[in-house]
Amino acid sequence: MKYYKLEPLVLQGKNVYNRIVGKTILHCDLNNFYASVEQKLHPEYDGMPLAVCGNPEARHGIVLAKNQLAKKAGVQTGETLWSARQKCPDIVFVLPHFNEYVKYSKQVFEIYTQFTDRVERFGIDECWLDVTGSEKLFGDGVTIANKLRALVKEKTGLTISVGVSFTKTLAKLGSDLKKPDATTVLDKEHYMDVIGDMSPSEMIMIGRQTSEKLTKLNIRTIRQLANSDRDALRHIFGIVADNMVNAAQGIETEEVKRYYDVHVPKSVSNGTTTPRDIKNLQEAKIVIYALADMVALRLRSFDLVANGVGLSIKNPALQWTSKQIPLSPASANSGAIAKAAICLLEKTHNFGEPLRAITVAAIRLENKDGVQMSLFDEQSDKADKLEQTLDEIRAKYGYHSVQRGILLENDLTGNLHEDDDFRPFHQSKST
Repeated sequence: MKYYKLEPLVLQGKNVYNRIVGKTILHCDLNNFYASVEQKLHPEYDGMPLAVCGNPEARHGIVLAKNQLAKKAGVQTGETLWSARQKCPDIVFVLPHFNEYVKYSKQVFEIYTQFTDRVERFGIDECWLDVTGSEKLFGDGVTIANKLRALVKEKTGLTISVGVSFTKTLAKLGSDLKKPDATTVLDKEHYMDVIGDMSPSEMIMIGRQTSEKLTKLNIRTIRQLANSDRDALRHIFGIVADNMVNAAQGIETEEVKRYYDVHVPKSVSNGTTTPRDIKNLQEAKIVIYALADMVALRLRSFDLVANGVGLSIKNPALQWTSKQIPLSPASANSGAIAKAAICLLEKTHNFGEPLRAITVAAIRLENKDGVQMSLFDEQSDKADKLEQTLDEIRAKYGYHSVQRGILLENDLTGNLHEDDDFRPFHQSKST
């Protein structure tokens, strides 16, 4: 990889010269991770189109992930199993195995840490590596990327795509450009030739709504964003405008975090599109309790508590509405989270129209050990101990071995699974 001498730059009062000159950042992405693991678990399906789904028996079940053969047949993540079968009659549907995904993810990340301690997770199957300090030992960025690809394939049988660049944003763009099992380089001299005509929405920090606003401003490409008027954009986007333009120009101050540093996520969420529309408050409560159950389980597994709860709902016109509410005392209890979410729903939606999807989020997270206990928390403590007992039963006999009575005998949560939070198409990940 080539490096080019730059003059010191001053960004928002900070000299960022040392942070961008000579940096070698990799972004590694496990190809079709969920489906690839399932193929290893089911060698009898080798050479066949395969999709991971929540409930193969449900006509309106959803594709959570698919392999390369299913992708070539036009199968898309998030579409119904019925639709996928129409496109690909030979497709095989399998249930997800969360424990296996975690096991393989851990194996792969252990390979990454052999090259650098600067390994920053981005979900269960992606991460950034800063290998700047490793080049004297292992070679330049491209050499390290190719070594990683070979080692991951040899040790796990899985493949990765690697982007090699000088910022996190560009490295991730690079890993997306060529799949599967590929290395893509975006260096400072030529990166704009490669990505300049791409939509700004391809950049990690630019979502759909921001992209639509940029389009209305006639900013349709990354090159146009890089050359745009910062002052004009600040009036619309605030400080985010500088972040977007800087990223397009290849300027970045954010460092790759160390793998063994403990980072508390900003939020944990679970969401679902139900098999049919949610017609009334009672049906919505069923879905909310199921989602809150999974959110709380994830909080407890990481010894976290939430100081707030968020609720997002989608109507039949596919429009989202989101609200938040404080949670006091801070909690990882599913009942407390569900009640807060239901309170938000009652204030937000009157069921003049049905709902298509619901997401429940635990927000403003902190470590459980850092929370000051109240003298009046005895009832809360009993509820927490009960849920810890449920966790132990589920760990031994399966998630669905114990359920709330409200969740039994209903057709709305049948496609929910304890692994829902790892749906690749679900944007509300732990952040």
